[in-house]
Amino acid sequence: MTALLEQIKEYKEQFKKKAPAEKQELMNRATEELRASGTAQGLKVGEKAPDFTLPDATGKKVTLSEELKNGPVILTFYRGGWCPYCNLELKAYQRELDAINEASANLIAVSPETPDASLSTKEKNELDFLVLSDEGGNAGKAYDLVFDMPDYLIEVYKDSGLDVATHNGNDDWRLPKPATFVIGQDGVILFAEVDSDYTKRTDPEKVISVVQNLNK
Repeated sequence: MTALLEQIKEYKEQFKKKAPAEKQELMNRATEELRASGTAQGLKVGEKAPDFTLPDATGKKVTLSEELKNGPVILTFYRGGWCPYCNLELKAYQRELDAINEASANLIAVSPETPDASLSTKEKNELDFLVLSDEGGNAGKAYDLVFDMPDYLIEVYKDSGLDVATHNGNDDWRLPKPATFVIGQDGVILFAEVDSDYTKRTDPEKVISVVQNLNK
C-alpha cells in the first residue's frame, strides 16, 4: 500500500474512533445517497476535456489549453483545504512532483474555494504546483462533478464548525466529487477516476504511470 492510501486508512480509523456515531451515520448516508442518485458521474476516457480559464492562488489566470501545449496534464478536483482527505492527497502529489515533471507532465489541482482560501491551502501544504480556484463551480460542472449537499449533511458540517459556503464565497453548499483525470496534449481524456465516496482517492502512482507510458 502506498503512503497516501496508508495515510487515508489511518485517518479513517481515527475518525471512526473519535467521531460521534450519529455523525458517522449521516455522513455515510449522504455518500450512499449520492452514489445511488447517479448524478455527477464525471467525464469518461476518450471524451474531450472542457477547456477552462481559472485564477491561481495569486489571482493569475491559467488556461488548460495553454498548459497542454507544454505537455499532458494531470487534473485533480478536490473539495477544499478544509477536507483532511484532500490535504493528504495534495501532499502526496507534492511528494511525487519530481516524477511528474520528469514525465514532462503538468499538475493542476482545482477546488471551488476562493483564491484566498486556495492560497491558504497552497501555503499550508507547501505546494509547488498550480492550485486553481473554480468559484461558482463552472469547471467542476463542465466535468460533471458538482452536486448539491443534502440539508442534513449541511447541518452536520455546520455543527462541526465548518462553513463550506464561506470557503467557496457563495451560499450554494455545492461540492465536486473528488476526481482525477489525465489529459493528453490533444485535449482528450486518457485516464478518469471519480468516486462518490470522498474518502477514496486516486493513487498518484496510477496517473504517473499513465503519463510515463506516453513517452515510450
